[in-house]
Amino acid sequence: MSTISSESLACPVIQPGKLSRRGATAFHAFVLMSFLAASAAPTPLYRVYQQEWGFSATLLTVVFGAYALALLTALLTAGRLSDHIGRRPVIALALLLQSVAMCGFLLASGPGWLVGARLLQGAATGLATASVGAALLDLHRERGALINGISPMIGMAAGALGSTALLVHAPDPLHTVYALLLALFLLALALLWRVPETATRRDGAWASLRPRITVPPQARKALLGVTPANVAVWMLGGFYLSLMPSLIVSATQARSPWLGGFAVTALTLSGAVAIALVALRRVGTFRTLLSGEIALASGLLLILIAANAGYPALLLAGSIVAGLGFGATFLGAVRTVLPLAEPHERAGLMGAFYVESYLANSVPTMIAGYMAQRAGLLAAADAYGAIILALAMAAIVLAVTRRRACLRQAAAGQPL
Repeated sequence: MSTISSESLACPVIQPGKLSRRGATAFHAFVLMSFLAASAAPTPLYRVYQQEWGFSATLLTVVFGAYALALLTALLTAGRLSDHIGRRPVIALALLLQSVAMCGFLLASGPGWLVGARLLQGAATGLATASVGAALLDLHRERGALINGISPMIGMAAGALGSTALLVHAPDPLHTVYALLLALFLLALALLWRVPETATRRDGAWASLRPRITVPPQARKALLGVTPANVAVWMLGGFYLSLMPSLIVSATQARSPWLGGFAVTALTLSGAVAIALVALRRVGTFRTLLSGEIALASGLLLILIAANAGYPALLLAGSIVAGLGFGATFLGAVRTVLPLAEPHERAGLMGAFYVESYLANSVPTMIAGYMAQRAGLLAAADAYGAIILALAMAAIVLAVTRRRACLRQAAAGQPL
């Protein structure tokens, strides 16, 4: 997911020799999808790494958590840097860091290398999502917002599925995956010079590196209200991208890597479909949030039943349903909170929102990895799933309660 630029910029002027507005939009969408594809690419490979190097589920989730925490740090410190020095320099830095991270994966000879590569990758992805996301909004506000919401999920689906395909068919998947991604990022870096700059340089670059995490008074109640839903969504995403392939093998005895890749793809791709449907049908915020929470809870129930009964097909069906809830709930949470902030308050509010999101994405997953090492993966998944289910049910109650309170206020003629 990407951040939202805190300021509305003037329409960029396309310089001679540069890509057209449509071409620049396509380039930025491609770059954003590539970064998120790379973020999901290691997921199907984690079991191979574990078998070769013999490390625990706890360490596996530390590898995943390193990425999320580095991404969060980059978003908080450099998320607004491109507003001051331009989009292209920050995108170039992100592509360079990502290329170094791919080299780290290629040279990896132990779990320490994976942690280091994921740290670099998280920082690069944080820089990219902020700067590329802002550039997309510069080029076209409505279309850019839609691409910002859909591209990351399509990218993660492509990364998980592509990595699985190479794991099955490539002779050396642990290197082929990252060699192809490295070529992709170097190509993007070479093409970047043809992309028009969409932001005007201005002072304050060093000051922009100071994290801004503030919740405006008028948004505090709404943020608290969507917190259970937001935490549930990001907890589920963290589990899928770290432990789900291992859980599938443990619970269903299915040895094919395709099932793990399909599960991650089902979650992320159906999330993209949900966001697209909400945008195209102009569904209201309350309906978006409530339907997402119901789908999330229903899908999670199916996943837990499937994992305990060992039904692979039901697990994939649950992933699709939960994915629809994943996308709709995230979009509904953002829609609920962001409009309550004034333009100068949005960066601080989104900073707080993403702190909550990425902590929920990483810390509980590392705890689940520790539990899996002590009690078994299925038992850890059951406990983890029960917490997500409880959060989703609490979110449904809070959404309905808040809606009724708003309707009562409107009927009484009071300001909402």
